[in-house]
Amino acid sequence: MAQQFDALNDKLTDFIQQQKIYFVGTATQDRRVNVSPKAMDSLRVLSANQVAWLNVTGSGNETAAHVQQQPCMTLMFCAFEGAPLILRLYGTTKVVHRQDPQWQELYDLFNLLSGARQIFVLDIDLVQTSCGMAVPFLDYVGEREQLNEVTAKLGEDGIQQYWIKKTKPA
Repeated sequence: MAQQFDALNDKLTDFIQQQKIYFVGTATQDRRVNVSPKAMDSLRVLSANQVAWLNVTGSGNETAAHVQQQPCMTLMFCAFEGAPLILRLYGTTKVVHRQDPQWQELYDLFNLLSGARQIFVLDIDLVQTSCGMAVPFLDYVGEREQLNEVTAKLGEDGIQQYWIKKTKPA
């Protein structure tokens, strides 16, 4: 049965910190819903009502485009081992870019990830759990290293050029 909370508690914070993957959902009124898997030790709990996640270079940047129009965001975590649980964090987000004053303070919370392009800070207004009994058990084998290898090979200038190329209107 689903339960709702105003904030994260210690048990839910511990659950988040143990997860290897989470999912980010955003949308605008006139676009499709975008759901993206995230991993790479890229999420930090800042407080009972705030989390931050470091977004790295990928094939697109739809989440950032969505939150410019509609700052609502949902993060979802699933227990793939241990007791079943689904955890959703609902709230509004702001994007912190490299040139923003908050960048360095937030970026220092994370391990170095090449290709880091922005940090999303989610102000949580609802925490919801549900049973998760239909979520399968999955074994964690390890992180994929291809993205780090590609961004390291591109270097800072190459990443900047890639971002420009990928954000030009079609």
